[in-house]
Amino acid sequence: MRIGLVTEGGYPYAGGDAGLWCERLVRGLGQHEFDLYALSRSRQQEDEGWRPLPDQVARVRTAPLWTAEDDGVRYGRRARRRFTECYGELAAALTGAERPDGPDEAPRPDDGTGGPDESGADGQADRFAAALYGLADLARDQSGGLAAALRSQDAVRTLERACRAPGALRAARTARVPDLLAVAARLERALRPLALDWHEADGLGAADLTHATAGGTTALPGLLARRSCGVPLLVTEHAVPLRTHYLATSTDGTAPAVRALIGAFHRALAREIYRQAAVVTHGNAHTRRWQERCGADRSRLRTVHPGMDAAPFAEAGEAPRTADPDTLVWIGRVEPAKDLVSLLHAFAEVHRERPQTRLRIIGTGHGPDTAAYLGHCRALAAQLFPDEADSPHTAGDNPVSFEEVGGPEAPTLAEAYAAGAVVVLSSVVEGFPLGLVEAMFCGCATVSTDVGAVVEVIGGTGLIVPPRDPRALAEACTALLRDPERRARLGAAARARALELFTVEQNIAAFHGLYLDIVARSPVRRRPLDEAGAPLPFAAPAEARVPGHWTGADARPTRAAAPAVRGGQAWARRSCATRVPAPAPGTEAAR
Repeated sequence: MRIGLVTEGGYPYAGGDAGLWCERLVRGLGQHEFDLYALSRSRQQEDEGWRPLPDQVARVRTAPLWTAEDDGVRYGRRARRRFTECYGELAAALTGAERPDGPDEAPRPDDGTGGPDESGADGQADRFAAALYGLADLARDQSGGLAAALRSQDAVRTLERACRAPGALRAARTARVPDLLAVAARLERALRPLALDWHEADGLGAADLTHATAGGTTALPGLLARRSCGVPLLVTEHAVPLRTHYLATSTDGTAPAVRALIGAFHRALAREIYRQAAVVTHGNAHTRRWQERCGADRSRLRTVHPGMDAAPFAEAGEAPRTADPDTLVWIGRVEPAKDLVSLLHAFAEVHRERPQTRLRIIGTGHGPDTAAYLGHCRALAAQLFPDEADSPHTAGDNPVSFEEVGGPEAPTLAEAYAAGAVVVLSSVVEGFPLGLVEAMFCGCATVSTDVGAVVEVIGGTGLIVPPRDPRALAEACTALLRDPERRARLGAAARARALELFTVEQNIAAFHGLYLDIVARSPVRRRPLDEAGAPLPFAAPAEARVPGHWTGADARPTRAAAPAVRGGQAWARRSCATRVPAPAPGTEAAR
């Protein structure tokens, strides 16, 4: 099978969990052939180079998302008019504005999240899809020029008209010129893949299946290949772009109009991707709920837990626990979302009841806010735990230590997890908690806050407390510190659960099954030939579904085929009118 794997900011570039996941998938499915289509996020990422590629990777095509390459194509009057029409429809779909010749449907209430309400959304979804594919067709017909058009004054004026049109969202009507410029710039970056030729017959069009490793912009090449060449699309989302957008813009000062319009774009794009994808996977129920909220059909959703390599933690998980029974360990990236402030206040209560207890905060990496936040946490720890004459520790010894993985006391992640009696997670925002799974591989008892997919991952093998509740966090930690037998039971159960659900092997097996199922349910688009030009037997999987519907052996399809309009082109939905005789009793077909 030939898989077109579309990535953004990950494989085959070096570094990052997303790249590591894709690499394990490609190497684990050596029986298939992979073509990589990689969107890079920065020049630094491209300069760092690629990971070593296995033999099953046939070719790699790359394109930058961090810069818009000027291809020198400028649209003439007719092409500009065509662009304005498509971009105007796109903007109108985002703002909810009425068509120039009158409303296309009943007014939709504003749901307060920046996008149209779920009710009556089909008409807007069709407008968005037609505009999206219209822009892609324009870039193909003109051999480029889309990036320059999306950055032009025509785009900003068209966006402004949509924001001022009757029926536009309340937030859109307040947009000022700086807001319109910001929205146009973000839309231009998000729509850059429309100008790529990856979806043509010599690209993704030659694949048996397109696997987009993220939604949103990453899935656009697969969406176009699905439309133009009929290639089935599989989308894997570890985070929903709409949720990521809301989290990123909630505290960074983004103007309400910009937040609303870009949120509407992510919602509309997600709806179209979910409508066209054969299967959409997620790693946890939290992401699944967001996908359903964005319009995904439940019948197309599949849960595939992220796969992690358990080998580095095998020794720590299998060896007897020798950690200090009075030590709490926190491990992760030091940043505000991890809420170390609440953890320190919780530890202050634990320390008052059990003065011999220590807290080790071990960092695993540096982010943009690491230095400032780490300094704040150090100052808070010094304030909460001043040196006292009756302290059980030596003078100047604070019960809270700040370390890094790779240091003398925590050379590896496994040794860091094994260093404490209880591993604590105090986050207020979390997606899929990879660090928690690592602690489970090590057989650690855990105390975690109820955020993201934590409850789904723990599954009763650890203690869960509300976020931003230092007292509840302190009580849970104290309860486990007092009861070593309970700690041992929870740690053993956590390790067994992690090995069953969250390993690389189960992840690869799940995607292998999805690949076979999707391709088997898709019509054969091309016949593989041998060197002599003869069809290869058994090279194409058998079709598991025949288009059309019968109520009996002699019945015809229940309804006639109708043309479906997508992007201004009519695509005929063909129903099979051939009668299929029933197999004779006792034959091999009947069995």
